[in-house]
Amino acid sequence: MNTEDTNFAYSVRRALNEKLDDLPASTTDRLAAARMAALARKKADAPARVRVTRTAAALAGGASGFFANQFAWFNRVSVALPLLLAMGGMVGVYQYEQQQTVQELAEMDAAVLSDELPLSAYLDQGFGAYLETREQ
Repeated sequence: MNTEDTNFAYSVRRALNEKLDDLPASTTDRLAAARMAALARKKADAPARVRVTRTAAALAGGASGFFANQFAWFNRVSVALPLLLAMGGMVGVYQYEQQQTVQELAEMDAAVLSDELPLSAYLDQGFGAYLETREQ
């Protein structure tokens, strides 16, 4: 049922409940007889809809209640662990990229300070391009 159907059902139920006390006795008797006939025709093996909460399952005991309490932490960990691993992976990638950047800058500074470059390289506009081609 969607939301509109549910709201309609609630409004019909509310309207019927408001006029319930005004019904004549013969009508209420016929409604009671119709309800009893419907219950008699109901299939015996039709499952009843029962909503069981975690607390009710724990109070019921048995194997399901025991396992529900015993492994409740596993449900929380199974959600949190992938998130923690993803965050750890992102931090690791960030640290690796930062280390690579620092290493490249250190190599460039070492090359400049050791005077391995010709003097024209310092005056050239494509100094960065020269360093990149030299590394390759």
